[in-house]
Amino acid sequence: QAQLVESGGGLVQPGGSLRLSCAASGGTLTSDYYAIGWFRQAPGKEREGVSCISNSDSITEYADSVKGRFTISRDDAQSTVYLQMNNLKPEDTAVYYCAARLAYYCSGPESMDYWGKGTLVTVSS
Repeated sequence: QAQLVESGGGLVQPGGSLRLSCAASGGTLTSDYYAIGWFRQAPGKEREGVSCISNSDSITEYADSVKGRFTISRDDAQSTVYLQMNNLKPEDTAVYYCAARLAYYCSGPESMDYWGKGTLVTVSS
């Protein structure tokens, strides 16, 4: 069973960049089987989807709030999925989670099969 571990969070000023990583241990995140999603949860708010990359053909999708600023990608050889975040805004502050779904594409949080424990991103001057 794959376990997911996020890394790369931290404190960054508005307009800055971070790259989050989601690595699998005890299994793989091979694109043959798993769609991978990034979700985030800000204090007092519900968990929301940020981005998804499909299995097999790596089709990507983004929430409107991050479109044009965030890029999701995957490296199957490293069994790692990345979220490049540019032009960060204070409203991007949240705990970011990666999740895997044994299906072609992501779904809502309740339908994802595996979760990491999250990494905190704080955007503040």
